[in-house]
Parts: sequence; C-alpha cells; structure tokens
Amino acid sequence: MACAKYFLSKTKPKLDKKDIKSIIKRVLAEDIGRGDITTQLSIPKGRSIKAKIIAKEDFLLCGIDLAGAVFKTMNPGLKFKSQAREGRRVSPQQTLAIISGNAASILTAERVALNLLSLLSAIATKTSRFVKKIEPFKTKITDTRKTIPGLRSLQKYAIRIGCGYNHRMRLDEMVLIKDNHLKIMGGYSQLPKVPKGCKIEIEAQNLKEFKHALNFKPDIIMLDNMSIPDILKAVKMRNKLRINHQPCATALEASGGIHLDNVKQYASTGVEIISIGELTDSIESVDISLEVI
Repeated sequence: MACAKYFLSKTKPKLDKKDIKSIIKRVLAEDIGRGDITTQLSIPKGRSIKAKIIAKEDFLLCGIDLAGAVFKTMNPGLKFKSQAREGRRVSPQQTLAIISGNAASILTAERVALNLLSLLSAIATKTSRFVKKIEPFKTKITDTRKTIPGLRSLQKYAIRIGCGYNHRMRLDEMVLIKDNHLKIMGGYSQLPKVPKGCKIEIEAQNLKEFKHALNFKPDIIMLDNMSIPDILKAVKMRNKLRINHQPCATALEASGGIHLDNVKQYASTGVEIISIGELTDSIESVDISLEVI
C-alpha cells in the first residue's frame, strides 16, 4: 500500500488536461442530452455571432481557461479570447472573454461554461478572504473532502488559486483516524501500523483525547470542534514536548465551527493548519453572464 504525496503541498495551480477533458465531456452530455432542441428550432445552422462573458460583481477570477475549453470542446471552430487573467480580481461589467463563431454551439455550451466559471470563482474568492483574514499568521488555510462528487479536482484547483492549500485529495493520500475509526477499533490502543512514508493524522475532540493522540507522535492531530481556550492548551502541551531534546514535530489542525468572523482567533492560537469545509460545501456562485454583441 502506497500513499500519495500531494497532501498540503503548495503546487503551482494547474489542471490535468486528461481530467478536464473527461469532466467537460461528461457535464456537456449531462446538460445537452439528445440535443439543444430550442436552439435547433430557432437558430439557423450557419449563423455566426460574437458574444462576451461579463462579470456582474467583484470576485477573484478562476476557471476562465476551463470555460474556454468547454466552448472549444463543443465546437473546435469557435474562437475564445480571454480578456482577464486567472487569479486576478475583476469588477462589475468587466468583460472576461470574447467568444465568436457558430451561434448554436455558443448557446448550447453557454450554461455549462458559466456554471463552472461561477462556481470556481466563488470558491477562489472565499478562500482568498480567509487567507487574507488571518494575516500575518503563517497558518495554512485548507479545504476538506466536502466537495461535489466528480468535480473535486476543479474545486481543489480553485482553492489553490485563492492561495489556500489542499487537504487530502483522495483517501489514499494519508492515514486519517477519525472518531468513528476509534470507536470501531476500540480506542487509541489499537492504532494500525502505517506504511513507511505515509503521513498519519489523528482526530481529537477534547484535551483527554489530544493527550492520547500526542503519545503516538503523529504527523498531525486534528482538533475537532475544540474551543479556543482548549486549543491554546493543546498548543502549549505540544510545544513543551521534547523528543530526543528536539521540539515535537506534530502539527496541529483546527477544524469545525470556523468562519470568517473567528478564523483569525483560531490562527492566533499557534495551530499550523485550519481546515474549512465551508470553502467548498457552502458556496454561492458569483454572478456572471454571457451577452451576444
């Protein structure tokens, strides 16, 4: 059994081309079905148009190249020209891209392209707000696995565009022993042997559990829904621990009940990681539209 090594790496934001091609084909097929009957009945086959994608509010742009790939997958003959850069802030009424070519193809691909662009931009924007909120602390803001099935790679990409970090991409990335694992195993006395080179994280919901977890010196201990006073105590205990006269290398992760109004308080405790499910599971897409010009 081998574990992946992607966990918490600050990789350059990019998308896997094969993965993107597969996702785009799947979501277009889902949306189009047997054909865009409205467009087929109302738009002449040879009609060409020019359209623009417009931002209707302020946000951090994410997914503009993906939107272009949607249109090009629909019809390779379409021309898509970005007018704004990935990872940059945009403002209301700003033109994000110009599309030209077959009218039917543009109209048929419009909703899928805009949906993906709106979703990813919203995730990147929210992530950037959390990251800026905890300045000047060096705590890492990370996502979770609370993602839309089938779109995880895109959502995790948006987190990185927003200057956040990715937690586990998949279950094979690391060993993460949570409360239900512990209940089934019978507590901390039966922790499994971890394959060499595989990171291990243990969840603790109170200081008693934290002390048990700390005895195993895992790579990370998740402080799940613990109060800030208890997190401060956990950080203090970890900092006092010495292993062969060296500081304990176990990182601490705060998780649960964290939002924009209190995230800086959690960062100030000294934890290395703050994981936030809200970055991907409670997203209100930004407002973007396509207009024929």
